[in-house]
Amino acid sequence: MPGEPTPPSGEQPLIPERLLDVPSQRLYYLSLGLLLQAIKVFDVLQNIFASDTTTYYGRKWIIVDFAYIATLSRLRIPRLKYSRAIVLLQILSIWFLDGMLFGGISLNLGLMGSSEITHDTIQDRPDLPSTPEPFRLSDIFAPLTFGLFSFNTNSKDARLLGQHTVRMSPISTAHFNPHSHTFCLPPISPAHVLIPILVNNTIPTNVRYSFTPLGSGRVEYLELGTKELKAIEQARVEGLQIVRSKDVSGYDEYDDEDDEETDAGARLQKTQSLLHLRFSKPGTIRLDRVLDSSNVAARLVHPVEVTVVPCPTAQYTDDAVQDVRCAGESSGVDLTIDIRGVPPLSLQWSKDVNGRKEYFLVEGIEDSSHSHTAQEVTRARIPQKLKVPLSLSLDVLGKHTYNLESVIDGMGNIVHLNEGYRDAKITRSLSVLRRPSVSFKACGPGNPTSLLIGSEAPVALTISNTDPVDGPWDIDVRFEPASGDGKRTKPWDKKLQTQENKNDVVLKADVPGEYTVTGIRGKYCDGDVLAPETCKVVEKAMPTAEIEWKRIHECSGDTGVSASLVMHGTPPFQVYYRTQRDAEPPRDLFKTFTSSRGELTLQPEDSGHYYYTFVQLSDAYYKKVALDGPNIDQIVHPLAAADFVGGRGRRVVSSCEGVTVGIEVDLRGTPPWNLELQVVGPRSTDALEITDIKTSPTRILVPIPSDIDKEGGTFDVELVSVVDSYGCRRSISVPGVSVNVRRVKPTVKFYGKHGQREITILEDDGADLPLRLTGDGPWKVKYHHMGNPDRLFTAVLKSPNDYIHVTQKGVYEILEVTDSQCPGSVIASESTYTVDWVPRPSARLDPATVCTFEPYNRSHILPPICKGQDAHVDLELTGRPPFQIMYNIARNDEAGGTIVLDQPTFSSIQPHTRFQLHTSIVGRKYYEVKQIGDNAYPLAKHKNAVIPRSDRLLFEQEVMARPSAKFKNDNRILFCLNDALTSREAISNDGGVVQLDGTPPFQLALSIRNLAASQVHKETIEVHDKTWILDLPSYHFTSIGPHQITIESVQDSSHCEQKELHPLHRSIWVDVAESAAITPVDKRVDFCVGDVAQFQLEGTPPWSIGYRINGKSYTQEAKKSPFSLMHQQAGEFTVTSVSQQQKLCKATVTDLQFSIHSLPAAQVGHGKRIFQDIHEGDQAEIVFTLIGEPPFTFTYQRTEPIPKKGGKPGKVLETHTVSGVTTHEYSIFSALEGTWTVTSISDRYCRYPTQSDGVVEKTRH
Repeated sequence: MPGEPTPPSGEQPLIPERLLDVPSQRLYYLSLGLLLQAIKVFDVLQNIFASDTTTYYGRKWIIVDFAYIATLSRLRIPRLKYSRAIVLLQILSIWFLDGMLFGGISLNLGLMGSSEITHDTIQDRPDLPSTPEPFRLSDIFAPLTFGLFSFNTNSKDARLLGQHTVRMSPISTAHFNPHSHTFCLPPISPAHVLIPILVNNTIPTNVRYSFTPLGSGRVEYLELGTKELKAIEQARVEGLQIVRSKDVSGYDEYDDEDDEETDAGARLQKTQSLLHLRFSKPGTIRLDRVLDSSNVAARLVHPVEVTVVPCPTAQYTDDAVQDVRCAGESSGVDLTIDIRGVPPLSLQWSKDVNGRKEYFLVEGIEDSSHSHTAQEVTRARIPQKLKVPLSLSLDVLGKHTYNLESVIDGMGNIVHLNEGYRDAKITRSLSVLRRPSVSFKACGPGNPTSLLIGSEAPVALTISNTDPVDGPWDIDVRFEPASGDGKRTKPWDKKLQTQENKNDVVLKADVPGEYTVTGIRGKYCDGDVLAPETCKVVEKAMPTAEIEWKRIHECSGDTGVSASLVMHGTPPFQVYYRTQRDAEPPRDLFKTFTSSRGELTLQPEDSGHYYYTFVQLSDAYYKKVALDGPNIDQIVHPLAAADFVGGRGRRVVSSCEGVTVGIEVDLRGTPPWNLELQVVGPRSTDALEITDIKTSPTRILVPIPSDIDKEGGTFDVELVSVVDSYGCRRSISVPGVSVNVRRVKPTVKFYGKHGQREITILEDDGADLPLRLTGDGPWKVKYHHMGNPDRLFTAVLKSPNDYIHVTQKGVYEILEVTDSQCPGSVIASESTYTVDWVPRPSARLDPATVCTFEPYNRSHILPPICKGQDAHVDLELTGRPPFQIMYNIARNDEAGGTIVLDQPTFSSIQPHTRFQLHTSIVGRKYYEVKQIGDNAYPLAKHKNAVIPRSDRLLFEQEVMARPSAKFKNDNRILFCLNDALTSREAISNDGGVVQLDGTPPFQLALSIRNLAASQVHKETIEVHDKTWILDLPSYHFTSIGPHQITIESVQDSSHCEQKELHPLHRSIWVDVAESAAITPVDKRVDFCVGDVAQFQLEGTPPWSIGYRINGKSYTQEAKKSPFSLMHQQAGEFTVTSVSQQQKLCKATVTDLQFSIHSLPAAQVGHGKRIFQDIHEGDQAEIVFTLIGEPPFTFTYQRTEPIPKKGGKPGKVLETHTVSGVTTHEYSIFSALEGTWTVTSISDRYCRYPTQSDGVVEKTRH
């Protein structure tokens, strides 16, 4: 492979690359390893959740992993080839992992001086210290091998091993085909059947049976041994697994018997089991004999004979059947079925018509022509092949399906033919189609289709009662031309075809005449022609019009024209005409008429030379057909007319000053005009004539009547008539104009009591400034703030005593006023109003406060103070009491910034108040006044009114820590007599460590009190660090007993008063002791493994005891006296030394020695689990092996038999004790059933289990 280095010739892979390339070898072998590890994970889970512990998995995987790594080394695959050392390391590592996973290795091995208790006899006393267990190399390798190599251990199971179980053999039976099933061979190759044998109380090793083929008298005798029976059972299990792994939708009718056998196997009793015989040929089987391993024959249960025949089958013959039929056909369908099996046969079939299914059963199918022969054939169980006819009627439209469902032979075998699939041999399907029909759509007698000249008319044919399978359809159409048109067009016949998925056909007719449908045919069926079967196409004529003009003449001449129209065609009609005035561009217009006659009147409002022309005509079928109609031109002089501008209703005009009022008038006609008006007052009517008006619209000045001009009031102006340049007078009747004359102007001013126009409000509150207005509302008032005169405000007011709303402080001035009719004036002396704010409260430090002002951050720096010392500052407040002050308390953080500690609020009723400072926490404190509230601005209502940061009062102070000292803990310190008080190994558990708080350097005063001599020594030390270990080399301990070291006082560089020293941490105790001693409590010299020896210790705890076992030295710690030690090793035990208080003041021991003896052991059946089956009258020998120093005394018991697979011990039937046994082996004989085990044993020195264990064991039974 490219890129793969070529190994040397001596290191070529074991498998040549011509057979399998190197990357594939690596892939396959590593995949195998991954598969093995996945299986190992599954075995680990099984081992964890198993009810009893077993070493089977550990032994298996030690062998498998060794074989995998060793085989990999032999294959010499490049990149997977390692040196021998690496291979050995891999094997040891994987073995170690197997030991951890399957329980062969525990992390705590209890070796080399361990004081943990691992012996079963002391599991109830885990608090006792013990000597180490004896170390042997086999103790390490025995767990790793999971029982491959067995070594003796000190566990309880190793001392009382083995059991001997005697069982009485029961009577065994064999039942051939226990469920009386029928069996048949399917017509597939290869095929076989499995016939079960139910055996009870036996394990068969030999089966003998006879086989007689069907139709033959020859008998064959066959025998099957253990190997053949196991092969049949293994093949059956593998076949079941393959079937269950298939898709659940796949069904095989021949698997039913296997499923039933599986269910039966799950219901077996503990003494029962199933075995099977396999047959691949039809015939009769007779069971002759079933033997077990002892050649004992099982009792056969009748019947012992089973017949296997070929499975019955049924299928349609291969006769051709037309699968599509048309409705109305009288002939039916005849089908033929081939049936094979042992007669008489039964057949179940089904008919499915459009989803509706029916089932039918035909029974007693056999050869009726030779009935006696058929009975003989049935008796001989010989299958026959028969033909069965099936006649069907097709009287329902739709899909017809005929299925063969199942067949039953004379033996009772049932075969389901179409379960889960469809086969052409057992299914016949055909369709019965509708006959199609055709007719014209939206066309027929009395409803012809219109044809326009020069175009085509669509003629639609619709097809109904169709089946999509029958399409497309062919339609026959015949054409006959209209009468009188035969020379231009000839008759014809045409065939039309429908398009895919469409049931309509459109015929394009371009010639008038009669179209007739003569027939329709589909892909399979002929159809019917429905009415209307004929369609007449009629040609429509184009529309025309007859037009007559008539001029309209009035006073000044022609004023317009009218036209009378008579139109031919199909209404509605649209008449298009064109008008043109002088040299202006022409305008195209149209008018719609719903009938054949119409009138059109044209009277323009402007004079001029007009041209009128009719252009086109449209009706319901033809659009914009050209008209060659008459034209007319005339000079038009329209009649004069006049109206007030903005007419369509009575107008109202106001006049605030002057003797005339201007009114706009709109005039029409030919100028110049003369206009006549009437001025109607309350008491008089005056005529007014205006002449020579040349423009329109025009403004006419109407004089105000004198009596109204003085006092004001209302009068009307009406238009009477108008005369144009031709002298034609025309009366006018339009709504007049009402004139409202005002002689009093509106005024405005600010209102204030006693002439005071000012108000004081809170910030953010609004003020309503009162006004006094005259005139007719509504009023529009303009004003401004004198601090910002360029910005104008406008207020629309509805009441003469209204207000304007303002929010800013300052002076407001009114500029102008206008009511609903006239502009007014402002009263200058009362045009302004002043708005002030109530001042907000403030705070500042009392001038007498001692502090330093820092301009950089505008902070007042107060003098430093000690922690816990009372301090305050005085504040001067301005505002309306009572006051509420919200302030921030902050300190420095580790990042160089500040962090807010709290945000409290305090109240004061006086303007001069005292502010309490916080000195409980060490560090620099910052105080910032954030908000101040008073009676006018309470904080509850002005939460968002925060003082700007640049205006806040800020002061700070440094709080210094008060010095303190304490011992880190109160552990007692051990010194020996005449030692100096120095920091040495004795001070190793943080005892004697002094922790100091404050600012170095410290002055530390100590006192040392000797309780035995009633002496006190005092000394002062200067410490430059915050931690100090006791070190006073000038002081020596001159007497034994307790000494107390106490911290008297401490002082740091801040000169603050020290903290109150904690009474529990200001002193520690020092124990001064002499050498330690040890004496045994019991004077025994012989002990057993597991016994406890007690010793009396003298000195100060804890002690350290040194001892030697079989020449090897160990050390044991003791915290109290007397001290108990449990022995776990046999041999010579000697105490060598004892020391106290962290191995100080050590003393040598020379005369303390014991002998430790091993515990005795006993085995039944040489330590193995023996299961022995005997028959009535026989005896079994039970052998006991005794280990220890004679003489022996042991106890054994007989219980109910224990199953081979394990389980809880049964009920104890008898117990015996044997004494004075001087040999190492002892035997008894018994003809009883049960399990023999040893419960206890004693030798010359020791007993196992001990007395306490014996009590526990006795309660178990």
